[in-house]
Amino acid sequence: MSEQEQEKQYKLNEIIRKEILANSVKLFEIYAPEIAEKVKAGQFVIVHMDEYAERIPLTVAAHDKKNGSITIIFQEVGVSTRKLGTLKQGDVILDVVGPLGRPSEIKRVGTVVCIGGGVGVAPVYPITKAFKEAGNHVISIIGARTKDLLILEEMMGAVSDELFITTDDGTVGHHGFVTDVLQQLIDNGREINLVVAVGPIVMMRAVAKVTKEPGIKTVVSLNSLMVDGTGMCGGCRVTVGDEVKFTCVDGPEFDGHKVDFEELLKRSRIYVEEEEKANKEYECKLKEAEEARKRAKTRVPMPKQDPKERIKNFNEVALGYTKEQAMREASRCLECPKPTCVAGCPVEIDIPAFIALIKKGDFIGSVHKIKEKNSLPAICGRVCPQEEQCEAACILSKKGQPVAIGRLERFVADYESQQGNVEIPNIPEPTNKRVAVVGAGPAGLTVAGELAKMGHSVTIFEALHKAGGVLVYGIPEFRLPKKIVQRECDYISKMGVDIRVSFIVGKTKTIDELLKTGYDAVFIGTGAGLPYFMNIPGESLNGVYSANEFLTRVNLMKAYRFPEYDTPIHRGKNIAVVGGGNVAMDSARVSLRLGAKNVYLIYRRAREQMPARDEEIENAFEEGVKPLLLTNPVRILGDDKGWVKGIECIKMKLGEPDDSGRKRPIPIERSEHLVEVDMVVMAIGQGPNPVLTSTTPDLKLTKWGNIVADEETGKTSKKGVFAGGDIVTGAATVILAMGAGKKAARAIDQYLKDGKW
Repeated sequence: MSEQEQEKQYKLNEIIRKEILANSVKLFEIYAPEIAEKVKAGQFVIVHMDEYAERIPLTVAAHDKKNGSITIIFQEVGVSTRKLGTLKQGDVILDVVGPLGRPSEIKRVGTVVCIGGGVGVAPVYPITKAFKEAGNHVISIIGARTKDLLILEEMMGAVSDELFITTDDGTVGHHGFVTDVLQQLIDNGREINLVVAVGPIVMMRAVAKVTKEPGIKTVVSLNSLMVDGTGMCGGCRVTVGDEVKFTCVDGPEFDGHKVDFEELLKRSRIYVEEEEKANKEYECKLKEAEEARKRAKTRVPMPKQDPKERIKNFNEVALGYTKEQAMREASRCLECPKPTCVAGCPVEIDIPAFIALIKKGDFIGSVHKIKEKNSLPAICGRVCPQEEQCEAACILSKKGQPVAIGRLERFVADYESQQGNVEIPNIPEPTNKRVAVVGAGPAGLTVAGELAKMGHSVTIFEALHKAGGVLVYGIPEFRLPKKIVQRECDYISKMGVDIRVSFIVGKTKTIDELLKTGYDAVFIGTGAGLPYFMNIPGESLNGVYSANEFLTRVNLMKAYRFPEYDTPIHRGKNIAVVGGGNVAMDSARVSLRLGAKNVYLIYRRAREQMPARDEEIENAFEEGVKPLLLTNPVRILGDDKGWVKGIECIKMKLGEPDDSGRKRPIPIERSEHLVEVDMVVMAIGQGPNPVLTSTTPDLKLTKWGNIVADEETGKTSKKGVFAGGDIVTGAATVILAMGAGKKAARAIDQYLKDGKW
């Protein structure tokens, strides 16, 4: 054991080392300082694994007083030893009792032959060592059925003057039995003063038979069936000469020439039928467990609309889990003592706790557990990239699929809504502090909800006529139904948050004006709402949309239901969507639902470099979106009326990685080609809108126009003003914006209490 291991404070009966010595033969070094202090060669302990387990007698193979440890070696034969063998280093055995039995009588007698058969080599080792240390000439004979089952050869050799090895099949050493070698020694006239044999009953009986005629004193160590190990039960009784002895208190060592081996064999078979039955049942349980492990590698699939049907409507693609599916998926959670999934959640949800409640069927309790940290579970369950965050950290992902955390979060949020009993958390007494939140997107809604739960008065100012930000204008109905967003916004309102729509901070009022009219702090969560274009020829042609305009018309203004709704949109038959992120996928899938015949996804890198979620890419391609990968637009062509008629592209190849870590796309010379389309959607990203920042001159910005804010607190260069989400980081994900809002809420609360900046 290393010095570092020695310094560790072990628990009593903790397995501090585990080794597999041979097939089904295990070694445990156990921390048991009181036993290690007193045990002697030949003694044994009773091991009781847990409250359901059998009490198993096992000879102590070695001990270390300094480390406070004992070593036991056993072979997995019956159910009890097989279960014992499943324990790992670090596990704690319920009970280890001992030292029991009489120690071996060790003295200097001359030449001692120590014989170990099978796993019996382990208990004979300390006896051999003790006789050697007492000054005897020690000859050891160890045997096993085959080479693979042979154990402790080197250790036995180190404490023996002579070592002989036998195997029943001849794979190593003498081809035969230990008694063959013993007989040869006797036949060769070797003087033998004592023979000690430990192993199977038939082997010890055979040894005693060989030594009886020449009159060589022979000691055998019996491992009889017993319960308590103190003589209370009498189950370990054995006939020695004319007397009945108890192995646990009178032994375990006896004169081999006096032991009634026939009786001992019969008594050893008392529970054969029960053990066979137990083994069969255990095998069945192992098979069931293996099947469960196989099932656990694969998550419960999410029910979805058929691709052929869903491209004809804007209904939600994912249909959600049933109660049974949710509970089945939740049952895959291992409930890790140190869950790594929580660290992967930007809003710090206690993931194992909410999943454990699903297992019990307490769906309302589960959603309440989530809402302790996250006020928007129905949204997060649908659009957050769990596969890159909490699910990526799930331990099951190492050998299979992680628990579908997002799908379970969605399920309980929807279940609560369906029951009609959405509860509002207890709001503390008002602090009389007022906070203005600019933007009703994910960051703004989160910070508002958190501050409301702290007792502060919060007003959200939203530029559009609907709260939700990117959730309502950017994400399509089939991915995030707007009724879900409205439901979550209503929840925030019920907590006392005032949501004012059609109020543009920077125009209707500036940040300074808000601070002068009674607000003690301001949080800016305006997102990234300024579309980027490629600045290539033809981008001003009719039929060229930014993804922002295209999706806002469809999602917020319901252009897909024109003329029922008044906002129109051009419906191309052959559409090119440029980009590889989630916005590009949304644009391409919306295009199909608007009736496009062909939708081409033009992306300058390979499939593996696409930043979109795998699930969204899979859905898009499944629905019929046609990828044109390693392809980049160079100009858009128009007809004489100013409408798009095609897009000229160039083929790309991947070079060395760029600053993003992805391989840099490089144009291939003379690979230009034309793709005939009548509409183009540019989905290559968006940046910060300057409407607010241009009217707040003392707010420090980056060279790209994003607000400079502390990552942990959201504090900006302007006292009392905090910021978070895409306006700070650039376009990112919903959950990261929410995480920023959560951090900012804590910092705002502290600022309102102490006024420190």
